[in-house]
Amino acid sequence: MSEHLRTALDLAASQIPVLPLRAGKVPFGNCRRCADNACGGRPNMKTPGPCVCPGPCHAWAAATIDPHVISSDPWRRAWLCASAVAYHPGGAGLTVVDLDNADAITWARANLPATQTVPTARGEHWLYLGAMPSTNGVRPGVDIKSTMSYARWLGPGNGSKAALPDVVRALTAAKPVAPALTTVTVPAPAGGGQCRHRTPAFLERGIAMAEQRITDATSGVHNAVYRTFLAVLSTHGRCGCLTEDHITRLFTAAQTKGESARHCTDAWTNALTRLGL
Repeated sequence: MSEHLRTALDLAASQIPVLPLRAGKVPFGNCRRCADNACGGRPNMKTPGPCVCPGPCHAWAAATIDPHVISSDPWRRAWLCASAVAYHPGGAGLTVVDLDNADAITWARANLPATQTVPTARGEHWLYLGAMPSTNGVRPGVDIKSTMSYARWLGPGNGSKAALPDVVRALTAAKPVAPALTTVTVPAPAGGGQCRHRTPAFLERGIAMAEQRITDATSGVHNAVYRTFLAVLSTHGRCGCLTEDHITRLFTAAQTKGESARHCTDAWTNALTRLGL
């Protein structure tokens, strides 16, 4: 039995839902049957069902406390090549305040109630009893990991868990306003030809689907944003049908997931470059 599998079973016995992480601290990708949620399960990643895929698909929603699933053949193969064990804090009734640097830790010590702390590579995880919505970037260097999210298991830490305080719940409401959006102009088609996609229903559906794809991303947000921008531009980039409002909507969705204006601009520029636009 691998060390990761043994750790996962121990956590599951304590009612902590677990999942394996591959290199890069990201979940294993969906299998072919579940790619792009073709299985119909977890339609917007808001619930852990009804997909019954035997493998560790669907990122955080795959987290389980069932020892038979955790030690089944598809999961056992994943554990053998896993780089870490992760858990779904919200599923365990927990909230993790992820402090990414020394400044964030200093802020937490001055403003948050003492609780169980777990050292990380660059900072600390502060664990509280109680679940809440997950949000990245509530303050510089501070993320909230609880429902619909995952955190790496880095050991039991030090101290006792305190009840989730209102000051932590208020962090999501006090999340800083995203930086001003950068305007990007998409060139019109050569010769000024009419866009064959210029129908309200087609264009609106495409932009709405792109917004949802970014919103639903639970890991690898940078990559999800870039691939979404690439998909939109590959369909509409040469037509001249994208407006500043459409681009603003895409940037807003990305920034809501924690992306900075610079990251949005870089992803958009890289997509334009790859498509020769």
